[in-house]
Amino acid sequence: MINNLLRLSVMLVLLIGQALAAETLTIVYLSRDGDPAYLSKKSYTGLKLKEKNPPIAGVQAAVKGAKIPGRAAGLKFNLVERKLVSGEQAEDAVQTLLASNHDSVFILDLPLAEIEALAASTTDDTILFNVRQPADALRAEKCSPALFHTIASTAMRTDAIAQFLSARNWRNVLVLASPSAGDRTAVHAFTASAAKFGLTIVASREFINSNDPREREKNRPRLLTGDVDYDVIFLADEEGEFGRYLTYNTYHARPVIGAEGLRSSSWHWTWERNGAPQLNQRIRKFANGHPSSEDWAGWAAVKSVVQAAIKSRSVHPVELRKTLRSPDFAVDMYKIGPGSFRTWDQQLRQPILLHTHNAVIAAAPFDGFLHRFNTFDTLGYDAPERRCNLEN
Repeated sequence: MINNLLRLSVMLVLLIGQALAAETLTIVYLSRDGDPAYLSKKSYTGLKLKEKNPPIAGVQAAVKGAKIPGRAAGLKFNLVERKLVSGEQAEDAVQTLLASNHDSVFILDLPLAEIEALAASTTDDTILFNVRQPADALRAEKCSPALFHTIASTAMRTDAIAQFLSARNWRNVLVLASPSAGDRTAVHAFTASAAKFGLTIVASREFINSNDPREREKNRPRLLTGDVDYDVIFLADEEGEFGRYLTYNTYHARPVIGAEGLRSSSWHWTWERNGAPQLNQRIRKFANGHPSSEDWAGWAAVKSVVQAAIKSRSVHPVELRKTLRSPDFAVDMYKIGPGSFRTWDQQLRQPILLHTHNAVIAAAPFDGFLHRFNTFDTLGYDAPERRCNLEN
């Protein structure tokens, strides 16, 4: 009995000593108080059509899951939630946090303009993870050696749609979009994807949200979708008011894809393969609802940096960045195949899920779309077409 107690005491002392000696990496979840993306928005009828929640649940789930492998490697991972107040600049907050703890990485849940400004002002001895913004510009002319992306880009998502349509031989597409800047961006990306995968845009038409009978040619689905032949409709509708009336209300009986009908995302809660139900369950413990693409991206960011720290046996951002960009780095994504980061724009390679509101229908890339090195690079900007060069 005494010997057992003695052995137990020795083990406890060793464990406490290991914990005290462990290197600590601080993971900072950086968000903004009153972020307009999370403010409740109502349509003109008073309905709340689209509500988003911050992706902190995925980050929390990943940090909790890192405790055991971190302990085995002599590493600790500490989560700090930092919310910017009105008038406070993200660049100032990051510099203050780095001054107090140099071994930090930042999960950015911020508006696009703030991520752009932060990326432009941060050097490559800092690590930032974009888990929310799909803007292609962040992977192109506004890329940064400090900025990694775990959320899929707009180009990746429209490429996945175009691959799907090509695989189904639905090659003639009618495009519908509002005049908003976001919808014009989506149309621009889809137009490039259509050209890339051999689709034909037979017409591109603009809709408006209005009951004005004088504008009926722009606000009535049957009038907008008539007088032209097509296999499928690509819809760009970030607001969601027009699109919810489009399916089953077109002139021809054709499927809708894009903002309604079949959508493309980094993640969907109905994905059932590759252990996905287990991951969904872990994230739900911290979330109020189904895990979103942003939740998954937050989880993937922490998972990647934890794996890089264990692999490099270091929590220093310079070593972590080197490991994340190395050709032999791979991270399990609970999706098809391991993920890795492209060296030219630091986007996480990943399959894209094509889904309805309650089922995943397919996952891109599809059979027949080949690549010299990695088929995931058929989605989004490949090395030869890159507009960002972070190779060095």
